[in-house]
Amino acid sequence: MNTTRSGRPALTRPDGTPLRVLVVDDDPDLAEVLTGALRYEGWEVRAAGDGAAALAAARDLLPDAVVLDVMLPDTDGFAVLRRLHEVKPDVCVLFLTARDAVEDRIAGITAGGDDYVTKPFSLEEVVARLRGLLRRAGMARRPEEGPRLTVGDLVMDEDAREVTRAGELIELSPTEFELLRFLMRNPRRVLSKAQILDRVWSYDFGGRAHVVELYISYLRKKVDAGREPMIHTVRGAGYVLKPVSK
Repeated sequence: MNTTRSGRPALTRPDGTPLRVLVVDDDPDLAEVLTGALRYEGWEVRAAGDGAAALAAARDLLPDAVVLDVMLPDTDGFAVLRRLHEVKPDVCVLFLTARDAVEDRIAGITAGGDDYVTKPFSLEEVVARLRGLLRRAGMARRPEEGPRLTVGDLVMDEDAREVTRAGELIELSPTEFELLRFLMRNPRRVLSKAQILDRVWSYDFGGRAHVVELYISYLRKKVDAGREPMIHTVRGAGYVLKPVSK
């Protein structure tokens, strides 16, 4: 198995070429440190110091992931994210923020970000979060994971990264896909918010329950909309995915 210089299993794009990451931060020292740490993973990395430069770099690089500071000199990261999705709709976005308010975290997720870290942070944490995001986006698949999961009329093809219910295709973001996969790998089992955070986001619990609640609501709108519900809340315990009783 190929490994990085840090000893971790290497992640590449599906065609074997290096993953592409864009770092957007107006602190040149921080951007340099982040860029170096990500290049250490064997990835192709570029840096930008403001929103305009970030969008220009994104059009050229077509990144797989973006490390994006919320506060930029010419705009904010949420506005940049909206433009980035026009350039590359499936790009993974990790927000960097000095803010620690729950409202700011939710704003980032609601705007289409996949995850966030709060300054100050460790480089190891940023790398780990990015690796998790890129795995969820299908850049790498764990060898123990099989290609197909079925719970009732809900079917997930892990290789094709497609989900159908009753034969109807359901479009999911990378994080929604990973959350549903965890539920489908544990049908009829009640999963706590702490378990979901640890498996899907690689978080210690730390009061981030709102992230799980938000993504469960997203899944329900896509998986259960107009249908008999499969995703259930067990009050005080967590969530469970169950096939519809006939």
